[in-house]
Amino acid sequence: MQLELRHLEAVCRIAEAGSLGRAAGRLGVSQPALSAQLRRIERVAGGELFLRGRNGVEPTPLGEFVLSKARLVLGEMDALAAGARAVAPGTPLRLGCILLVLVDGLLGQLERVMAGQDIAVTVEHSATTLTRQLGAGRYDAVLYGEVNEHEVALPEGTTARTLVPKEPFCVRLSAAHPLAGKERIALAELAGEDWMTLVEDDDGGPEALVAACAKAGFTPSLRHRVADRKMHYDLIASGRAISMSQPTAPYAEGTVLRPLEGDPVLGRIRLAWNRAAVPARQAEQLYRAAVHAYLANVGNNAFYREWWDARPELHPVLDA
Repeated sequence: MQLELRHLEAVCRIAEAGSLGRAAGRLGVSQPALSAQLRRIERVAGGELFLRGRNGVEPTPLGEFVLSKARLVLGEMDALAAGARAVAPGTPLRLGCILLVLVDGLLGQLERVMAGQDIAVTVEHSATTLTRQLGAGRYDAVLYGEVNEHEVALPEGTTARTLVPKEPFCVRLSAAHPLAGKERIALAELAGEDWMTLVEDDDGGPEALVAACAKAGFTPSLRHRVADRKMHYDLIASGRAISMSQPTAPYAEGTVLRPLEGDPVLGRIRLAWNRAAVPARQAEQLYRAAVHAYLANVGNNAFYREWWDARPELHPVLDA
């Protein structure tokens, strides 16, 4: 067997994720498949590349050497792809997003604000994947979220702009839940519940939830990870789980959204772009499209409409 680019990519993803499980999720493969692939790579490399422990994996000296070479090779291939795209006529603007509520209406807004521009939109599960691919030239711009104090690292040559600096996460639970009739729910009242988490957890969300629950006196059970939105809602409607949610989320049959007392978990939404690929005028158009897509959902829940209207200092700024 000879090492291929996909093998080098796998080694880099394992190192970045710090565990085979998280790396497998970001690569879109099963953990056993990635483990088997790593063993084959290690046979070619001549030794172990990572030390496995209870807290994840760490590169061995051989692993550090292979990683340094892999990053050089992948960087050159990324530069080749980006350079080729720069001289190719008529290439579309490539926008990557995580699954934010505003994404549902974003395409329509892009068509309105950027009429005539060919745009390709891709949804990813991982903010880390988005920003790395932005740095690699595979995306021209990315739209992502961060929770509480967590900051997603951005590659060189990019600029970021905040759309929404603060929005309070709420809780989605079954309409038949004993707490469903309350206007606001204290986090401590949710001790003992099974929580749904996102497939990827690199936006600071799980850490923020665990920290907030600790202050409320309990440790949350982060039990379920479901990528399919309908299955996510059905599981909650059945009373088998609850989840954190953006306050702009739409109605889902059999469930309700309720704000949390004291707003213990806060999110923000940001747009980042490659300055070499996206001129200032186009970046402004992207920003406007994303803002309008967000604002279209502010009225989905009356409690958030009231919260939002009371805080004009948080509203996005649109250039004239």
